[in-house]
Amino acid sequence: MRALTLTVLALLPSLACSADERLSVQQNETPIHAPANPQAISKIPADFHFIEPGTLTVATSATNSPPLSLLASDNVTRIGSDPDIARLLADSLGLKLKLVPASWEDWPLGISAGRYDVAMFNIAVTEERKKKFDFATYRADNHAFAVKSDSKISRINSPPDIAGKRIIVSSGTNQERILLSWDQQNRAKGLPAVTPVYLTDDASATLTLLSGRADAMFGPHSMAAWKVASRGQTKLVGSGPFRAWVAVTTKKGNSLAPALQAALDGTITGGQYQQVLSRWGEQDEAIAHSTINPPGIVY
Repeated sequence: MRALTLTVLALLPSLACSADERLSVQQNETPIHAPANPQAISKIPADFHFIEPGTLTVATSATNSPPLSLLASDNVTRIGSDPDIARLLADSLGLKLKLVPASWEDWPLGISAGRYDVAMFNIAVTEERKKKFDFATYRADNHAFAVKSDSKISRINSPPDIAGKRIIVSSGTNQERILLSWDQQNRAKGLPAVTPVYLTDDASATLTLLSGRADAMFGPHSMAAWKVASRGQTKLVGSGPFRAWVAVTTKKGNSLAPALQAALDGTITGGQYQQVLSRWGEQDEAIAHSTINPPGIVY
């Protein structure tokens, strides 16, 4: 495996505490902007055609999945760490920003069909995805298992820990692949099978967990930690085997990735990037610089 090795248990408490100290969705509705970055702008290919001239069209999650993406108090505006980073990108490239809410299942076809310039869905780099898409990294993401705060489950860190459990997971995600891979290992050893509970809507997933219809939820660490800090109804009990690169995703070979990388690096140097991650409790997932097409998860 070429993905980063994970020591997530040391990270979990620090993120939960920092989120608890400054959870204020309304305060986070105020946009953070970045200045135009001439170096990044110069890297936009001369023959590149944005979906809408002068505009960066970004596919982002249509679901309420804080801190990654959610609706503001006006019930219309998309906020969250992914929309915030998208705004920094557009500003840096001297473009307007157009956020297009979409489903997880839609972004790969939408990018390939030219409906979006880029996608930002907490997308982790994998070797398989690199065959069709180019990436510029902006976070190092963990995966996390969460259970009800009063659950007797205290640890899920390895394949035997999921045996016989009902675990909520989203289809087509790295978490699903990890879960099914662990289940396959367990079955080979005669352990009870896991029961995946497929839900994409965060509200339904949370209700299912809290009502006892599932034993655990497996998803992005930042989302799980946000729930722990903001609601107190769940607790984190472990992680998956990888720490993955999360990246702005664009069509393979369109040569936009260097401009995206330069734009991200400019906001890291300027401090706007750190402002975004800090206010959404993701500072433990910060990177020192953006990388184009790094080694991805291999299953």
